[in-house]
Formats: sequence, C-alpha cells, structure tokens
Amino acid sequence: MIHSDGFRSLDRQECLRLLAEAPVGRVVYTRQALPAVLPVNFTLDTDSSVALCTSAASDLVRAVDGVVVAFEADDFDAGNRSGWSVVVTGRAAVVTDPAEHERLLRTGPRSWMPMRDGVFVRIEAEMVKGRELTGLPGPG
Repeated sequence: MIHSDGFRSLDRQECLRLLAEAPVGRVVYTRQALPAVLPVNFTLDTDSSVALCTSAASDLVRAVDGVVVAFEADDFDAGNRSGWSVVVTGRAAVVTDPAEHERLLRTGPRSWMPMRDGVFVRIEAEMVKGRELTGLPGPG
C-alpha cells in the first residue's frame, strides 16, 4: 500500500529480501545509559536473524549480549528520491555453540577489521518493519 506521503509499507518477506542484499547496517543499542549506533557489515542468517562478527573484547559485545537491540539497513538514491529502510528489533546474543560458531565461520559475515578473537553476534528478527520511498517529484 502506498501512503499519501510517498511511502509504501514492506512486508516481512520484502524486508528480509532487501536485508540480504545490503552490505552494511547499523546496530542501535544502549551504551552507558545513552543511545549508541554502530555501523557494521553483516549477513542475514538462514533463520532470518542478523549475524555480525566483532571482537570478543569489544564494547559492543558487552553492551548487547542478552538484550534487545535494533538493527537498521537501508539504500537510497537521492537523485531519484527513492529508497528503502528496514529495521529489525530483537534480542542479541553472542553465539556460544561451537557447531554454530563453526558454521558461521564458513557462511557468516567476515569482519572488515582484522581481529584474532572474533565472535559472532546474532540478532533475532522478532520484529521486522520496513518502508520504501517510492520516488516523489522534486521541489518546484
């Protein structure tokens, strides 16, 4: 459905399809009682959760393990005034199962930063919302 404001709501399947194509997203979480946003590369895992790789000693791991976070990815074309945005909300957890960790080493995201102590963090896609800007005419 296209709304009068030029946005179209995306269903869960459309959102997941778009997320699977995006190379970078942002984790939104709380750090020292303040909102924090961190850009990360990621993959959409087989069970439709978001998986990312980071250092085991990172502030991100300490802040998100076991808590609800948001994850957002988008793509926009400013020239055409169009694009999309998807937000996943769910519990984040460090992957501790050895078999799952090994699987993600083969199929999961590769950190863009060199690290020796990488861990995977999974964000369960409990709520998935998205919208598409359908290309409004320019001003004037």
